[in-house]
Amino acid sequence: MRKEKLTNRKVENLVAEIAETYRGDSGINFIDASNLPVRGEILTILDLLFEVLFPGHTGKRTVTKSNINFVVGDILCQVYTELSDQIERAYRYQCKIKKCDDCDCRTMAENVTQHLLTRLPKIRELLKGDVGAAFDGDPAAKSYEEIVISYPCITAIATYRIAHELYLKQVPLIPRIMSECAHAQTGIDIHPGARIGRNFFIDHGTGVVIGETTVIGDNVKIYQGATLGALSFPKDERGRIIKGGKRHPTIEDNVTIYAEATILGNVVVGKGAVIGGNVWIRESVPAGVTVTMANPDLVYTKHKKLKT
Repeated sequence: MRKEKLTNRKVENLVAEIAETYRGDSGINFIDASNLPVRGEILTILDLLFEVLFPGHTGKRTVTKSNINFVVGDILCQVYTELSDQIERAYRYQCKIKKCDDCDCRTMAENVTQHLLTRLPKIRELLKGDVGAAFDGDPAAKSYEEIVISYPCITAIATYRIAHELYLKQVPLIPRIMSECAHAQTGIDIHPGARIGRNFFIDHGTGVVIGETTVIGDNVKIYQGATLGALSFPKDERGRIIKGGKRHPTIEDNVTIYAEATILGNVVVGKGAVIGGNVWIRESVPAGVTVTMANPDLVYTKHKKLKT
C-alpha cells in the first residue's frame, strides 16, 4: 500500500474546509469569545471552596486551630478575585447573546460573589446534616471523616449547594459547569436548579439523576440509579421544546427511594413514602405508602455436571 504524504497543499485545503464549517455557526465555536468562563478555573475555585467547607481534608494546606482564620481568610480573598472574574465573563457572554450594552457586569459579578461567600456558613450547616445523614444511613460508614473524604455523594451534594446559590442569582453557564464537573467525577447528576432540603443522603450514588425543577424535602434517602426526571416536554407550534415550568417530581420529607426507581413528571411523593427498586412512577404517591414491584417468577435451572 502506497504511503501518502501530508503536503503543505493538503494541509491548506483541509484548513480551508474546516474553517468553512465555522461560518455562521454559534454555540460550539468559541471564536472571539474571550469573555467565556474557563472550565479549569471553575474547577480550581471549587477546590478552594471545598477547603473552606471541609478545612484540611484535601491536605493541600496544613490547618490548625491557631492558623485557621488566616487560612480561611486567604482562601476567601483568592475566591473573591477569581470567581468575580469568571462570573463577569459569564455575564459578558450573556450580554453578547442578548445584545445588551448597558450592564455593569463587573459590579454584578462582585455582588454575586459576595453573596455566595456570605452563604458559606449556611452551606456548611447543611453539609453537616448531609454528612450526618450518610453516617446514620450507611452501616458501613465508620466515621464522618471517611464520608467526607471518600463518599461521592458528599462531593456531588456540596457542589450542588454551591452551584444552587449561583443558579438562584441567575449566573449563566457557571452553575452547570460546576454540576457537570461533579457529575463526571461521581456519576451523580444533580441540576443546580433543584431544591433540596436538609439531611440528604445518596447511597452509592452512581447513576442518580435529579432534574432542574425537582423539589426534595428533609431527611430524604436515595439509592443508586434512581431518576427524578421529566415525563414529557410540551412543544410550540414549530415543534420546539417549551422551556420552563415545573416538570420534575416533588419528594416530601422522610421519603426513601430505592435503586433504579424512576419517578417522572410533576408528581408528588408524600411524606414517609417508600419507593421500591425498579418501579416506574408517573402518578403521585400518597404519604406513608410503600410502592413495590410484584414479585417476579424466578426460574431455577439445575446445571449439568461437567465431565472430568
